[in-house]
Amino acid sequence: MTQNQLKLNDDKTEALLLSPSVVSEDSSLPTSISVGQHTIPFNDSARNLGFILDSDLSMKTHIKAVCQLAHYELRRISSIRRFLTQEATKTLVTSCILSRLDYCNSLLMGTDKATIMPMQQIQNYAARLIFGASRRQPTTPFLRSLHWLPVSERIKFKVCCVCFNTLTGTAPAYLSELLPKYSNLAKLRSASDSKQLQEFNYKRKTHGFRSLKVHGPHLWNKLPYNIRHAEDLPSFKAMLKTHLFRQHFS
Repeated sequence: MTQNQLKLNDDKTEALLLSPSVVSEDSSLPTSISVGQHTIPFNDSARNLGFILDSDLSMKTHIKAVCQLAHYELRRISSIRRFLTQEATKTLVTSCILSRLDYCNSLLMGTDKATIMPMQQIQNYAARLIFGASRRQPTTPFLRSLHWLPVSERIKFKVCCVCFNTLTGTAPAYLSELLPKYSNLAKLRSASDSKQLQEFNYKRKTHGFRSLKVHGPHLWNKLPYNIRHAEDLPSFKAMLKTHLFRQHFS
């Protein structure tokens, strides 16, 4: 910071100690970090670029914050729904609600259904609002009619797009280093398939399987051959969305 002529604002600086829940209960762990002459205590969560990380990487703090904001926006739209057409309501919901659910959602990869269920409930509420349906009506027909991917599939969609960009050379170098191509293709019958990613082992499901280096290739290599070998990003997105949509609603 001194080298770049920056000064630490200790009132706005947050520090986070990431550790499994079992380790975080250890009383011998440090409770703060010293940066120059400042002592920054560790928080249970910290915000970075609008995304809230918690110390055990459960992502529940971020999901709770997103759902609170989305509920507020949905209530505002609901109060004027009777004055709006269905198309206008869909436009409002897409810009105000779905954009919040999609922001940084790739960081939620590998989370279980119970964790992201509040976000799915927000999407269900939004779909009912567009069609003016009651709470008791099932939302699957509405999601299918709107051609909306559920939250879990939207997360997969984002991760697969990142993988596609790394293989086509349009992603930043730090992402390409995390997702190298499979190196032993010459020894396999599928040697002609040049768009496979190297899969890595992991130890912990929360801090291992959910990392991009592990979870990205896990999703990518399961995609059909024609999708992985799409000519460009727009055609890849179109085929991927159709594949995930059919896979979920079939």
